[in-house]
Amino acid sequence: MYPIIDKMKTGEKIRMLMEANGYSVNDIQEYLGLACVQSIYHWLNGSCLPSIDNLYALSDLLNVSIDDMICGNKLEKIDQNTPERVLHYYDILKDIIAA
Repeated sequence: MYPIIDKMKTGEKIRMLMEANGYSVNDIQEYLGLACVQSIYHWLNGSCLPSIDNLYALSDLLNVSIDDMICGNKLEKIDQNTPERVLHYYDILKDIIAA
């Protein structure tokens, strides 16, 4: 399966990370040096994605990797030696985070 980014979920994830870190849209605009906040609102509502430069800067500001900000259909790679009970809890947490 070809991996595809879910723009809507990615926008929701960025919004959640911003809120968790106490940043407003205006804070992000200022940090990234954007002329207006409209681009950020487009990211948050899922109509488009940040450029790779902006993703890179956001990952630093929000203290997460770029992969942790992007949501898509890419399958997670899990170590084959991971105990079954850990995999079960991983699936539960993944569903909670996605909701």
